[in-house]
Amino acid sequence: MNSYCLATYRLFDDKADFEKKAQGIAVGLTVGSWTELPEARKKEMEKHLGRVVSVRVHEPAAGNPADLRYADIQIAYPDINFSRDLPALLVTVFGKLSMDGRIKLIDLAFSENFLQAFPGPKFGIAGVRDLLGVHDRPLLMSIFKSVIGHDLPALREQFLQQALGGVDLIKDDEILFETPLAPIEQRVETCLEAARLAERETGQKLLYAANLTGPTTRLISQAKKAIAAGANALLFNVLSYGFDMLHALAADPDIHVPIMAHPALAGAFYPSPYHGISAQVLLGKLLRAAGADLALFPSPYGSVVMPREENMAIKHALLTTEASDYVYSAGGAASGFSLKKSFPVPSAGIHPGLVPAILRDFGHDVVVNAGGGVHGHPQGAAAGGRAFRQAIQACLSGVPLRDYAANHPELKAAIDVWGVRE
Repeated sequence: MNSYCLATYRLFDDKADFEKKAQGIAVGLTVGSWTELPEARKKEMEKHLGRVVSVRVHEPAAGNPADLRYADIQIAYPDINFSRDLPALLVTVFGKLSMDGRIKLIDLAFSENFLQAFPGPKFGIAGVRDLLGVHDRPLLMSIFKSVIGHDLPALREQFLQQALGGVDLIKDDEILFETPLAPIEQRVETCLEAARLAERETGQKLLYAANLTGPTTRLISQAKKAIAAGANALLFNVLSYGFDMLHALAADPDIHVPIMAHPALAGAFYPSPYHGISAQVLLGKLLRAAGADLALFPSPYGSVVMPREENMAIKHALLTTEASDYVYSAGGAASGFSLKKSFPVPSAGIHPGLVPAILRDFGHDVVVNAGGGVHGHPQGAAAGGRAFRQAIQACLSGVPLRDYAANHPELKAAIDVWGVRE
């Protein structure tokens, strides 16, 4: 019996025959033509033919010019047509089609057979928590800021101040590349030395996600070089290098550290309602399948805003344990699904006053990720980290932030600057 991957599209058109359009997509992206084939050839080619699963048409409401006509179209693509890798699947289901008018890929489900080629996150939420020894609260991460042109002593001091604030993770800025000022091995050694120094004061472990950069052909060796120098996590610009490269890193047994996927370039894919790939697929399903232990994406609260419903869809894609959310079975109910959960990391413009909203929307399995909210604290980066930890503890204790801040000067100073969003 054939197995299929299922793509769901939203196609906008004022006049189209959506049923006919769906059939054209199913044929055009698989066997190329159908009605012109001899009957004997059809029998041979049928196993390669795409299948229209459903067409749901939305007609605009009368008198509402903003309500557009569209259809949600589901098409199943036979696994036999493509190799078991994400680039092959994406080119099949949305390569040429992405340029064919107002059409967006809004969902994607894999066959069990296809998904078996992807081990997913090596650590996942549970594994990252085990590494840090933190199981009872959200995690806190801070980000290097203003790193271009800084030498190793400057990076060390910036790292130390963040670590002293009690953060669980520190990541490189995504634009911190390999330079003579900060080669990756020396950067890792320098920062982890500062991490050990901070641990003697804070008593807590810390993961440092070093930015993995360079030509694609050398990324595996770069990762192993960083790990040999002591790196205990990696940051990866997945949309620049590709989902298959993330899969290669996650599947390599010698790359035994968590991988954090950064969403740089994502704005070229998901924001338009008429074009591109939905956020839940791009920054949720594909990242988890390819092996991201932690997935960064714009939050609904801060400086680079993503609509809340899209955030919640990403969260669901990263945390769901339901096979039906990921696996398409043409013959009945989906069964096999074993991907570990990936940590959601809503990002951009996060300050301590936003912690109640983050925990309300994401629960405890979330990484609170801050850059300016740590470094911009009026008492310095260490105080900025402590303000976040105090905000998290206030929420876990059920105490309003302003009340908790009365006895916690770092949190009070942060609220004075940024306010509170309960």
